Amino acid sequence: MVTLEQVKLLDTRVTKTVEYIKKLTNENSALKKKLESNRQRIDELELLIGRFKEDQGRIEEGILSALNRLNQFEDAVENMLSADPAPAGARPVTDNNQPDHNQTVKNPAENPGAIKKVIPADKVQAEAKAKPEENPQDEPSPVIELDIF
Repeated sequence: MVTLEQVKLLDTRVTKTVEYIKKLTNENSALKKKLESNRQRIDELELLIGRFKEDQGRIEEGILSALNRLNQFEDAVENMLSADPAPAGARPVTDNNQPDHNQTVKNPAENPGAIKKVIPADKVQAEAKAKPEENPQDEPSPVIELDIF
């Protein structure tokens, strides 16, 4: 026969089990809400990533376009300078305190406010080959600094 104590013990166990199931159900629903919130946030972030990628592509295209235009400008200036050379004896008129554009600065203390233009060594070598009397040893010439105004 079933005693009263056994029935009370069974009732207590059933009550604890029902409470535990309610707790798990509440936790499950909270986790589902959190999961849905996280999914929405993931979707928002994926949209932002897509926009950033599009913007990145546009920025890269703009930079490449600007570089291409700069190259075209440099080519045009280079072509213009090579097509219209100054007469051999012509030198620009300069202020007595400032050296002209073609003058080599040997001592920077002579003109401390001047901006210097550096000519690459290959151009200096090309000029030296054209004027062998100035560089008889055919050694690589150092970089020459020119003043730019």
